[in-house]
Amino acid sequence: MKPHLKIVACLTLTVSAAMSGCSKSSTRHATMPPAAPAPNYFKVDPATAGSVSGSIRYQGPRPARKPVDMSNEPACVDANHGKVYEDSLVVGPHNALANAFVYIEKGLEGKTFAPAPSPVTIDQKGCWFRPHVLGVQTGQTLQIVNSDPVTHNIHPMPQVNREWNHSQGSGDPPMNHRFTKAEVMIPIKCNIHGWMHAYVGVLDHPYFAVTGDDGKFTISNLPPGTYTLAVWTQTLGDQQQTITLAPRGSARVDFTFHGK
Repeated sequence: MKPHLKIVACLTLTVSAAMSGCSKSSTRHATMPPAAPAPNYFKVDPATAGSVSGSIRYQGPRPARKPVDMSNEPACVDANHGKVYEDSLVVGPHNALANAFVYIEKGLEGKTFAPAPSPVTIDQKGCWFRPHVLGVQTGQTLQIVNSDPVTHNIHPMPQVNREWNHSQGSGDPPMNHRFTKAEVMIPIKCNIHGWMHAYVGVLDHPYFAVTGDDGKFTISNLPPGTYTLAVWTQTLGDQQQTITLAPRGSARVDFTFHGK
């Protein structure tokens, strides 16, 4: 081989070796980051778990029910078959207060709970959000359904979670959403039909309930401890009581809200 060809061949081998070395070095350093550890969810011992139950009552003169004007949407009028009244304050038989959100406000610090696997559904039916008050865990699916023959819009207005706003036409598939942070309460409105309102309580644990027409609530599978039990209402404010739950114990707590 001629001398100048030997020099070219040597240079070629040197460059190839260098490139090969760089390639191996890059491969060595391009490692995947370690997988995040699985969450350490708190497990409730069924042998020691207890429950708290009670009732929410209203005391005072009942305010006049306010009619809702749906005349600009005939399909909504037809869906309700007559007069419709707003539901910010619903008092049932024996002064039972409906739509009160009852939840453990303090006492579960340091415990992480797995999100409930089943979705919670809010339906737009009869040109109302149903239910009017609901609860959901952080990370749990909130499923939005439109059962009406008209287009609706769901617009949660949180303070600490991300705000979002979606329209949903008649026959559209359900929409799913998850809240990532605890927040009590988040108001929801429909931008198309101004009388449609709802409220969702988002908690990082499963210990909450919403009263029905009988004003009663039960929170089960609660580990023993001392807790602050809180009640939210749309128009009458909030109340709290401290409870201590013994192992396998049960507590009875009643609240009374006074009208003006």
